[in-house]
Amino acid sequence: MIKYLRRTWQIRTGRVETPFDGGVPFWMISLIAHLAFILLIAKLIVPGAQKRSQTNFSATTEPLELIEEVVPDVEFEDMMEDDSGAVGESDTSLEDAELAMTIIDLQADAPEEDLDLDFSEDGFVSAGIDGMEDGAEAFAEIATKGEAGTAVAAASGAVDRISEEILQSLESNKTLIVWLFDQSGSLLEQRSQIMNRLDKVYQDLEASGLLGDQDQAQLQNQRLLTDVIAFGNTINPMLKQPTPLYNKASDAIGEIELDTTGVEKVMEAVTLAANKYKWMHKIDSDTKQRKRNVRFIIVSDEAGDDGDKTDMAVNICRENQIPVYVIGVPAPFGRQQTDVKWIDPDPNFDQSPQVAKVTQGPESMMAERLQLDLTGGADDLEMIDSGFGPFNLTRLCYETGGIYFAVHPNRRSNRGVRWAEVSNYSAYLRHFFDSQTMKAYRPDYVSRAAYESALKKSDLRSALVRAAAFTSAGTLVAPQLRFPKYDEAQFVNSVSRAQRDAAIIEPKLNQLFEILKVGEPSREGERSLRWQAGYDLAIGQALAAKIRAETYNMMLAMIKTSVKFEPPKNDDTPQNNTWLLRPADTVSTGSRSEKLAAKAKAYLQRVVEKHPDTPWAMIAQRELDIPIGWKWQQTYSVPPEMQQRRRQNPNPSSPQTMEKRPPRREPPKL
Repeated sequence: MIKYLRRTWQIRTGRVETPFDGGVPFWMISLIAHLAFILLIAKLIVPGAQKRSQTNFSATTEPLELIEEVVPDVEFEDMMEDDSGAVGESDTSLEDAELAMTIIDLQADAPEEDLDLDFSEDGFVSAGIDGMEDGAEAFAEIATKGEAGTAVAAASGAVDRISEEILQSLESNKTLIVWLFDQSGSLLEQRSQIMNRLDKVYQDLEASGLLGDQDQAQLQNQRLLTDVIAFGNTINPMLKQPTPLYNKASDAIGEIELDTTGVEKVMEAVTLAANKYKWMHKIDSDTKQRKRNVRFIIVSDEAGDDGDKTDMAVNICRENQIPVYVIGVPAPFGRQQTDVKWIDPDPNFDQSPQVAKVTQGPESMMAERLQLDLTGGADDLEMIDSGFGPFNLTRLCYETGGIYFAVHPNRRSNRGVRWAEVSNYSAYLRHFFDSQTMKAYRPDYVSRAAYESALKKSDLRSALVRAAAFTSAGTLVAPQLRFPKYDEAQFVNSVSRAQRDAAIIEPKLNQLFEILKVGEPSREGERSLRWQAGYDLAIGQALAAKIRAETYNMMLAMIKTSVKFEPPKNDDTPQNNTWLLRPADTVSTGSRSEKLAAKAKAYLQRVVEKHPDTPWAMIAQRELDIPIGWKWQQTYSVPPEMQQRRRQNPNPSSPQTMEKRPPRREPPKL
């Protein structure tokens, strides 16, 4: 009886430990004995009811079938427990909640005492029957969560890891690998690198001995099949049917054509492939295994354009136990698009690097980072690594038990990356972060409905997302900081225009602060490291921007009246004619502003101290390094009429070489 209760607990909860482990106290033995006696009396009194119950139960389902029930009304807090980031907490609550929702229907006459629950090394849970051969499965496996931010510097590293996953799959069963390739022009070089690496992967698989010792056609037909699908604006199967021969798969990859529409329907491609091969998930009555394991491998350097179909792709892959792996790119932190260094693949055209805009983010369901550039440095707007891939593709991997590989060749750099160092067809990300550190800051990989539900339950989270959306409208741009004074009227007009712009910006910054202030009371109750860091950075930035705007207005009023240029230091130095606004530590708008400035610094300092080596800490430190106030400096600018004369009369001593360059094409839609 104890053994039966222990196994029932394990199946229903997904936990190995049970309340029935170890010694059983006397009161429990007594309780069980009395319950058994009561059940026996009940059985003798109402035999007809039990008989009817047995008849109905045994007719419900096929033997040993596992059904995973999707429950849409799960409380978001339960799903989010593993995102809390609290030190020392388990990261398995989400998996436990899902396992607890799994319903296992057994044939009525199956012997209860032979039921086993096994935990395999690769993190899968399977239920089986004692006495079966090793590797036999009486129930489908329940997929655990995958990996969300595995960072590599080259696609070859991702391919090598995937080859290990394929080997593990082949050890347990016959396997189908479906490669899904993005057809965009930015992937041309990476696709070639992957093809070269795949030759070695399939050679290693053959040398492993897992494929048997038959001739080539029989051998791989028994153990390994490969299919290739290309996707862009349309879904394009490259093979009529899966092939047992790698050279046919390799040829199919090489025949993938460029799609210039700039549209990538990746979720549609995944759903189509899952529908095509979901029959392989069924249990073979002879082997007690699935007919064949199925693994999807997506190769793409974009986020995809059909994110609204992510739920559909996630659900069908989970239902049919198809893990999805992605060889992709890192998403920019809190941003949707990145600048990719594009070189025309045709050598007959100009080969100089160009900038192409590519959608590779953001890493979260909605933007959770402000866009502010009120110091003129534009540092806050630059692209940096988020530590994760684009949200929808990474969620697909995470939810199905796969892995998202964030590939970028500049990842090895331990300093800021310059444009000249960026590899061709790669995104210009200035800084990268350690993937192990970033695991504690994983985004919430849930459906849009669950995400929005969580926002409604948290003033802090909803305030941050609203503030990020508010600044993404492009209204809070860099102010004018340079004011040439070629004549009095021109100068006054220039300063007046800047004051009008500041008069528009200042109330918007006040509104931004009011949005974020709503979340302050719930700040101490927030458990997620990601949301803590995001909120503290945002309100610290908003406060700093608010003080800068107020001080900026005051400094403009000052310069129109009383400040004069200093005389030149000597006869060779021209008279200064331009005023420059530069950041300064002085805040001269009153004690209230000084208190707000101190509060901004406290928030930013907390981010630096509590979340080191993260994107939030890097941006917070930059904010702290830039003084919140302003000061005037003077310099010299070449007057417009002199600039015009220089353009009309270039220096005759400098040789003018008219080198004929190849024609230049604009980057295609990527």
